[in-house]
Amino acid sequence: MLTKFPYKSVLIICSTNTARSRIAEGYLRDFFSKKNIDIDVNSGGISSHARDGMLISMDAKLVMEEIGIKLSDTSMSIDLKKRPELIKKADLILTLTEKHIKEIHELVDIDHKEIYTIKEFGGKSGDIIDPSMKEEIFKQVRDEIIECLTEGLKNYSF
Repeated sequence: MLTKFPYKSVLIICSTNTARSRIAEGYLRDFFSKKNIDIDVNSGGISSHARDGMLISMDAKLVMEEIGIKLSDTSMSIDLKKRPELIKKADLILTLTEKHIKEIHELVDIDHKEIYTIKEFGGKSGDIIDPSMKEEIFKQVRDEIIECLTEGLKNYSF
């Protein structure tokens, strides 16, 4: 018997919040929207070079449009070092790498939050590589993110 999806707020964290986390956020928003489920899905960057106000990668937008998901033209990146309240309010935190988990623990006390890499959520191990400046691998990264999220979501009823 599957467990009902227990989370009301999901936060996806990557380095700069311009590609991988935006792909995952777009996929999850689309998934929950199609099921008419009200889940708050956000994303942000946590690395030292994360900045507020950067544009979403055009390559990320293009590979998502290929599968019928439109990423916002007006969304800007969020630097979670400046917005730790987003981490604190999330019920489920999904990161793109193990390093991001360490960076979260260094930034805020997240006591009893559920936090996994996207690969762990999907029953695998390892990191999802950063496709920045490597246009040819954006589709591969998109597909890997979606595969892991889809596998993880299969563990729940909606």
